[in-house]
Amino acid sequence: MQEREIAPGYAQAEQSEVSSVLRNTYGLLSMTLLFSGVVAYVAQQMAVPYPNIFVVLVGFYGLFFLTTKLRNSGWGLVSTFALTGFMGYTLGPILNMYLSLPNGSDVVASALGMTALVFFGLSAYVLITRKDMSFLSGFLMAGFWVLLGAVLANLFFQISGLQLAISAGFVLFSSAAILFQTSAIIQGGERNYIMATIGLYISIYNLFISLLQLIGVFSSND
Repeated sequence: MQEREIAPGYAQAEQSEVSSVLRNTYGLLSMTLLFSGVVAYVAQQMAVPYPNIFVVLVGFYGLFFLTTKLRNSGWGLVSTFALTGFMGYTLGPILNMYLSLPNGSDVVASALGMTALVFFGLSAYVLITRKDMSFLSGFLMAGFWVLLGAVLANLFFQISGLQLAISAGFVLFSSAAILFQTSAIIQGGERNYIMATIGLYISIYNLFISLLQLIGVFSSND
C-alpha cells in the first residue's frame, strides 16, 4: 500500500518539475529571441561588418562554455543573454547581405516564416505525442562530425555546390535537434532550463541561417 502511494506521488512531482522546466525554457527562449532580434536589427541598421571568423569562434564558444559553467546560478542568465546577443550581432551583417539583393526582403521573410513553421510544428508534434526522441542522439553525433568536416573542406577547398549541401544538411540536423531537445525536456532528461534554452536557440539560429542560404540561392536562379 505504501509503495502504491509513493509511486503516484513521485510521478506527480516528476511531472511538475518537467512542466516547470518546459515553462521556464520557453519563457527564456522567447526573451532571448526577442533580444537577439533587437541586437540584429541594430547591427543591420548600423551596417556593421561581419566579425573575423576567429572572433566569431572565440566569442561563441567562449560564451557557450561560460554559460555551461554558470548554468546553475543567476549569472547563467546574464551569460545566456550575452551569448544570444552576440549571435544576434553576427546576424546583422548577414541580413544586410541578403537585403541588398533585388528580392532580399522576400528571401528574409520566407526564411523567417519557414523557421517559425518548422520550430512550432516539430515542437507541437513532440509535446502532443510525448514521443521519446532519444534515438536521434546517434544521428546527431554523426551529423555533427559530417557537417564539421564538410564546413572545413569548404573553407579550405571551396568545392562547388558544397555550401548548398551543407545548408541542406544543417536544416535536417537542426530539425532533428529540435525534436531531440524538446523530447529531452518532457522525458525528464534535461532539467536545466538555461541549457535547454541555449540548445533550442542554437538550433533555431542554424535553421534560419541555412534556410536563408537555400532560399537565397534558389530565388537567385529564378
